[in-house]
Amino acid sequence: MSNAEDVFAESDFKPKQEDLVIDFPPTFDTMEAERQHRKERLAGALRIIGNLGFAEGVAGHITARDPELTDHFWVNPFGKSFKQINVSDLILVNPEGQVVHGNRMVNAAAFAIHHAIHEARPDVVCAVHTHTIYGKAFAALGQPLEMISQDATMFYDEWVMHADAGGAVVTGAEDGAGLAASLSGTKKALIHKNHGIITAADSVDAAAWWFIALERCCQVQLIAQAAGELAIIPDEYAQKSWEQTGHSLAGWFQFQPFWDELTEQDDSFLTN
Repeated sequence: MSNAEDVFAESDFKPKQEDLVIDFPPTFDTMEAERQHRKERLAGALRIIGNLGFAEGVAGHITARDPELTDHFWVNPFGKSFKQINVSDLILVNPEGQVVHGNRMVNAAAFAIHHAIHEARPDVVCAVHTHTIYGKAFAALGQPLEMISQDATMFYDEWVMHADAGGAVVTGAEDGAGLAASLSGTKKALIHKNHGIITAADSVDAAAWWFIALERCCQVQLIAQAAGELAIIPDEYAQKSWEQTGHSLAGWFQFQPFWDELTEQDDSFLTN
């Protein structure tokens, strides 16, 4: 009988490199198709984050910039559970904070925070904020996000601490603008002292993944520092790890298993 190496070598199992399936973000021929895709991913991200237990009460919001009306964004309506969001529930909000599509209210904090971010960062398609347990606990300490794990290095040199108005509900334009100013340049993660965490990206998929990852990094750091002294990854290695896992395509790719699991279980939320 042939050994395992011979069997493998003679089999058709090993694919040619040109036959490998590689996933990339989709492209679109029309604005309508891109809008529908963003809305579907937004509804899915809301459900996934809700299912992970990262939503609390009526607080929390995820937005997706409209691809045609670029100063408008789609968002979950005020007071509806993340776990129950359908594409048909999403509302479209204009720069004045008015709902121009849909019949539900917009959360005032959602408008104050997300309008400011979308206005200040044309590169941002999606921003995510909810009141997570570990994000809130971490933000209460006002401490830096340390590079103590491979996952933490996704945020190497791309996170910021913001201290203003942390204990109050962010509903004013000035407070929203302050958050947006802190989340400047290429920053994708913000820790709002005494409030929680926010992430942003050029796709719904990446922004949702960064949020999930950031919440877990907060959790890991809290656990690790409670047990002992943190061992910090040197900048050189953190940078190398970021180059592999911290870029936008990596963020988009990491979200795909969550999407696949959700749509396999129940894709009824995709209905308009």
